[in-house]
Amino acid sequence: MSVLFVLIGVSMLVAGGFLVGFLWAVKKGQYDDSYSPSVRILFDDHEKETQKVEREQTEKEKTTKKNHKS
Repeated sequence: MSVLFVLIGVSMLVAGGFLVGFLWAVKKGQYDDSYSPSVRILFDDHEKETQKVEREQTEKEKTTKKNHKS
């Protein structure tokens, strides 16, 4: 039963350490990002269009190769 109290105490210390680390990171501005949210939507659309075009080209190449083998 005493082991249970030791484990609870150790877990509280570890959780406190993580809390202190998180608060320190927030205070130092680790999570401040004012640039990315404003341009994220611009990059996301471009990447999806590029992936769609690449996928279509790959599918065309596959069908072309199948037709040439026959």
